[in-house]
Amino acid sequence: MSEIKSSAAAKRPPRQPRTGLTSTGARKAGSKSDRSRAREFALQGLYQSLVSGNPIADIDTFTRDLAGFNKADSVHFDALLQGCVEQGAQLDALIIPLLDRPMAEISPVEHAVMWIGAYELSHCLDVPWRVVLNECIELAKEFGGTDGHKYVNAVLNGIAPVLRAAEVESDRSQAKKPRA
Repeated sequence: MSEIKSSAAAKRPPRQPRTGLTSTGARKAGSKSDRSRAREFALQGLYQSLVSGNPIADIDTFTRDLAGFNKADSVHFDALLQGCVEQGAQLDALIIPLLDRPMAEISPVEHAVMWIGAYELSHCLDVPWRVVLNECIELAKEFGGTDGHKYVNAVLNGIAPVLRAAEVESDRSQAKKPRA
């Protein structure tokens, strides 16, 4: 019997760590913070809202039943899902001037990611602007189209100086200083 176990174990690939990066460069589940997970679930809910137009209460209930939701920051999820849907027109008003095509031609995934970024830049001042951009780029890489993350990055980089002028300017002036 031990021969059977050892031959079966020899055929299996080595165990992969749960943390770090996948082959595509996305973070593995074990590396994600509670807020990162909340953003992922909010993205899924916002996608449903944009595509189906279902009531947000139904989307919220459905999303909370998904596997792994218990590991997400539910307060941040609520703020993102509810806030983005309620303020969709205001968020679009920030996004649309920076687009090179009509909003109807933007993927619902990228649209939802840009909503999350614009919402966090304007309402979640405890999250540094660079973290907002990085998290949104990661979402777009993981769930969006091939180069959607580049588009999201460009748009959010255009919004950040408007919504977080002092913070962005401070970071950029620090980057220009020569290091000793």
